[in-house]
Parts: sequence; C-alpha cells; structure tokens
Amino acid sequence: MKPILDVDNLTRIHGPSCPACLDVTGPEHDTNICRHCGSVVAVAGASFRLHKGEVLGIMGESGSGKSSLVKMLYFDDKPTSGRATFHDEGQAHDLFSLNEAQQLRLRDTRMGMVYQNPSLGLNFDISAGGNIAERLLMSDELSYRVIREKATALLARTEVPPARMDELPRNFSGGMQQRVQIARALSTGAPLLLLDEVTTGLDLSVQARILDLIMELQEVTGVSMLVVTHDLGVVRHLTTRTIVMKYGRIIESGLTDQILEDPQAAYTQQLVSSAL
Repeated sequence: MKPILDVDNLTRIHGPSCPACLDVTGPEHDTNICRHCGSVVAVAGASFRLHKGEVLGIMGESGSGKSSLVKMLYFDDKPTSGRATFHDEGQAHDLFSLNEAQQLRLRDTRMGMVYQNPSLGLNFDISAGGNIAERLLMSDELSYRVIREKATALLARTEVPPARMDELPRNFSGGMQQRVQIARALSTGAPLLLLDEVTTGLDLSVQARILDLIMELQEVTGVSMLVVTHDLGVVRHLTTRTIVMKYGRIIESGLTDQILEDPQAAYTQQLVSSAL
C-alpha cells in the first residue's frame, strides 16, 4: 500500500531552544519543558506513514503534542526541523520546502481540516453555503450555479438541511457547525483530511452521529484521515492504526485493536484502563 503522507523526524520547539532541549524533555523526564532555557518541546522526532485510504489515530492526553503535529502538517505552524512528504496525483511534495503560495494552494485544494473549535475552520460572518463556496472558488470552480449545486449537495450529505445553507454558522448548534466544517473540508475532493478533536465538547448523541457520518464519508470517498483525539471511543470507532504520544514523543504505534487490547507502554496501559 502506497503512502499518501510520509513524516520523518518532525520536531517543533516553542521558545529560544538550546542544545539540551531534546535531551532533558520527553516521557522519561516527565516534562516537555526544557529546564535550561524554558522552551517547550511540543513535538520531537515524530516519524510515521499514512497510507492511501487509511484512517490513522493520534492519541494522547492534553499537551502530548498531537494537535501540534497536525497543525504543522496543515501549515498552521512551522516545524523546527524534520520533513513531511505528501504524495498526490503522481507528485511528491516536500511540504516544508514549498513557498507560502504553494503551501496555501495545497492546503486549500488537496487537504482538508476540521478543527475542535469551529470558529477556526469557518467564517462566522458568511453563510454556511458561502463557507463552502469560498473553498470551491480557491479550486477554480467559478460558476455560481455549479458552486450552489455542490454546496447544497455537500450540506445535504453531511446532514445539514439545505434550507439552512444561507444562514450564518454562528446560529447553528456545535454539532451542525462541525458538519459544515466537514462539508467544507470535503468540497474540493481533497485526498487528505485532518480531524483535530472534532467531537470534544459535543453531547454524546451528537458525537455518535458525527462519528458515523465521518466513517460513512470515508468509506464512500476513500479519503485518507489523520484523527487527533484523547477519546478512546473515537479511536476505536474510526481508526485502523493508532499512534500514542506523550510529551511530544511517539511512544507506541500499531493496529488500533492491538493498542487498545494489549497496550505495551505503561502510559498507554494507563490511558486504556482509565477509560474502562
């Protein structure tokens, strides 16, 4: 199976950093803050592959580095070091060697992001349909009629009543805002979708419907997904493989069933047992 994303030794340090940062932080030191310079090691030496059509979970507690990892891949944050290669339509894109315009073009047309906070992924000052139209225009879809038809179909597909497409997302419930985000992310046919804690803060019944929707869309479209979560239920429901992070490091990885049923790392064992 060919990878769609190849991440190699990705590192992000917030602060001045010093030569000791990586040596005095991490799970074995029980901190991601360098005692010498005060820098925060958000991610250190992360390496993994995401295969085409795969759903890969990134699991860990708050501060583990999982969201920082995804934000770098979506160009919301810049890495301190490391590489990531995005394989798309026969081309290999070295993500962090691209110029800003090239990065934005990839982000707007070939990747999709669904944030925990919908205000980061939606413009609350334009309609739900307008949010989708905005992304379609970035992919050179210029016909008003075609854009309107696509926006209507996407909202219906993600269980947003088409009759509400001209309403502002700020008037929607949290679950419906997430659905609009998903519709927007899928609008250009992007082969890579990044989901960052998309069910956190939602009622349990809404969470279940969002997860079912994501799974159904993945099965229909074959989109590859990175799913960031601290929720074992989300990992179990959506993913085939899982990475576990602690203090910015990947401490365990493998098939999701294996990780949840026979975790090897003490930290993973603690995560799993605390959820039972």
